[in-house]
Amino acid sequence: MTESLIGKGREAIDWLLDSGSFRENLVAGERFPADLGPGAVVGSGLLDGQEVTVLANDAQAINEKFPVVYFGVIGLEEAYKMALAVYAVREADRKKPASQKRPLLLLVDTPGNAPGKLEEIAGMNKATGAYQLALAEARMAGHPVIAVVIGRAISGAFLCHGLQADRILAMNPGFGTMIHVMPVSSISRITKLDIEQLEALSKTNPVFAAGADFFYRLGGVEEIIDSVEEIRPRVIRQIGEVREQKAEGKTGPMGRAALGNERGGRVWRSRVIRKMEEEYAEIADSYRPWRKEAYGR
Repeated sequence: MTESLIGKGREAIDWLLDSGSFRENLVAGERFPADLGPGAVVGSGLLDGQEVTVLANDAQAINEKFPVVYFGVIGLEEAYKMALAVYAVREADRKKPASQKRPLLLLVDTPGNAPGKLEEIAGMNKATGAYQLALAEARMAGHPVIAVVIGRAISGAFLCHGLQADRILAMNPGFGTMIHVMPVSSISRITKLDIEQLEALSKTNPVFAAGADFFYRLGGVEEIIDSVEEIRPRVIRQIGEVREQKAEGKTGPMGRAALGNERGGRVWRSRVIRKMEEEYAEIADSYRPWRKEAYGR
């Protein structure tokens, strides 16, 4: 295993951007308080000469207002801050053509949301939902959204900070990269299946397994990056490809299901969909709203 990149969100900004160009807490002319959501790093910089907005996790920061927000956790303030940054960019670029809209670059290293009682009362779910919605709206408005998993991408935090991207890249698992939606222990509690059975499945089945390689097989991760030096050129290339995609009228993570099928991770998905469509076709007429029987006549 190479050196772990967990906890190196701030360093990753320097690996990615043009040297000395990053301006923390300044996004599209909006200035953010330095003490707001310290676990979230937002700012502007240059990537190959073009202005971009960066949203990253700082796993070294502690939010003293909320005891459970540390080690990269996305708490209420962190999600709110990230959402505001995205909306600031979207508003500033509203009238620009898609070819000129600033890319949003997500550097992902988060173990989850881990809400405490105080955050729940204050409405943390609304803050994380707002961030997720902000990214989706920016993506559909023409902003390229690229996520790079450098450390952990886990549970609901990955849902709002990562999965809304047009493209997701991940560092090779040798760097300690971890990706999963739910721990096996939680899956066991919900499905009532023995944890031993699920742990055995997690060694071979990409649906139950955690890790960048398994998400790659599912099509959720477009590319695996094998070195820190590759991050910058890979992201530059992805931005160009996404711009071309948007110029064709396509927005969002197009083709992940097809990728998963191609790579052997989602081979049953298309079969199940086809079977459901066949079964529905057999009974569809009985649900047509124009049938007299539907109106009792």
